[in-house]
Amino acid sequence: MYVADSRSSKAPAPAPRPGRGPLRPGGGSGGRAAARAAVPGTVLALGTVSLVTDVSSEMVSAVLPLYLLAGLGLSPLGFGLLDGIQNGFSALVRLAGGHLADRRGADGERRHKAVAVVGYGLSALCKPLLLLAHTVPLIGAVLAVDRTGKGLRTAPRDAMISLATEPEHRGRAFGVHRAMDTAGALLGPLAAFLVLRLAGGPLLADGGERHGYDAVFTVSACVALLGVLVLLLFVPNRILGGENEGDEPSAGSPRLRDGLALLRLPGLRRLAVCAVLLGLTTVSDSFLYLLVQRRLGLATDLFPLLPLGTAAAFLLLAVPLGALADRIGRTLLFLAGHGLLLLAYGLLLSPLSGLPAVLCVLVLHGAFYAATDGVLAAAAADAVPADQRGAGLALVGTGQALARFACSLVFGALWSAVGGTTALAWSAAALACCVAGASLVLREPAAAVSGPAATGPVVSAPAATEPAAAEAPTDPEVPS
Repeated sequence: MYVADSRSSKAPAPAPRPGRGPLRPGGGSGGRAAARAAVPGTVLALGTVSLVTDVSSEMVSAVLPLYLLAGLGLSPLGFGLLDGIQNGFSALVRLAGGHLADRRGADGERRHKAVAVVGYGLSALCKPLLLLAHTVPLIGAVLAVDRTGKGLRTAPRDAMISLATEPEHRGRAFGVHRAMDTAGALLGPLAAFLVLRLAGGPLLADGGERHGYDAVFTVSACVALLGVLVLLLFVPNRILGGENEGDEPSAGSPRLRDGLALLRLPGLRRLAVCAVLLGLTTVSDSFLYLLVQRRLGLATDLFPLLPLGTAAAFLLLAVPLGALADRIGRTLLFLAGHGLLLLAYGLLLSPLSGLPAVLCVLVLHGAFYAATDGVLAAAAADAVPADQRGAGLALVGTGQALARFACSLVFGALWSAVGGTTALAWSAAALACCVAGASLVLREPAAAVSGPAATGPVVSAPAATEPAAAEAPTDPEVPS
């Protein structure tokens, strides 16, 4: 097991070229060494935590839609409400999680790890509670607590990744983390499928027989506990690598209103607006898989395997697309990722049918996540000072999560009223309009969004964060 070291390199980052990504390191052994240095041990440790935790979460997520709709007879609108809860509750506490993580403890250190431990611990505690929840309201309450844990841990975890990584390598570092996280998403449905088979229980929870699902929830709880232990033992309490030598900690701990005031920074404000616009038209994974399953006519016992196509594509593409974002610009790749999602919707609505068409939809869906998930976090980190990194990442993530919560409710209502295919067609048209609108919002000035992060304390004037990026020293060993 790799034990993460909090001491990461603090060598000065090369200055970016105007309008372009960071300078590329030299080839040969120097290039390979630079690539290794781009991913600190802290990122690998946090990636391991996310991998293990995602195995646990996806075991439940893989069987929950079918269990609720086919087993408990929940309507699409009711499922949309429960699915929205998973995003909505996460959003409600994400700001608090980012703010608490940025506050300094008695030892003067920020509490990123402590808040992340609480978040992961809450989610782990919720898995055994699913054994006791046999009605939709109780399941909804358990999901709400689980998503509360996710909301608490997301911003501190991403802040630790960004602070441990030099600015010019953040896209790659987030790509590595998301790839490890997605490996868990790939293994989770497989684990659920195998547990259901080994348990020998029915795949529909009728007649009071649910021991197959109980087995999934039990194994999921054990795996989640393992993730918390990895976080406690292998992630350092102090993250040093992402702050420049000249940075001085702000006086005292940041207040909650200081976090909200980060929206005065034009780069962060544009990202938050675009995340909301595009989140409003992003159909949830569960609805997408239900549409795919109904169109292809898959047997219900194969439904837990549908997320594997998305997870496999995400796993393979997260690192290369993260590195590409470092080169061509993170906001550009973020928009291109939503274009890939639009293509997936188009294929699902087209006359094409059969297994090849569905595989293409799942691959495009995974590519969408690879081009947007970690890339958005890296772009937001670039626009936020180091002392309020958690709060800034939480602002963008909260806007996106609330928008997806609204989308789940609206899509569920549309499905109930006009059918899933028509609802998806309307969502695709809205997504195309939002991509066009977001491209206009992000056009001005793009350098403020995709340049290296300002790491000093927040000041009232937004432009105060730009000189730090402009004055970054150039590494003489990097070719121009």
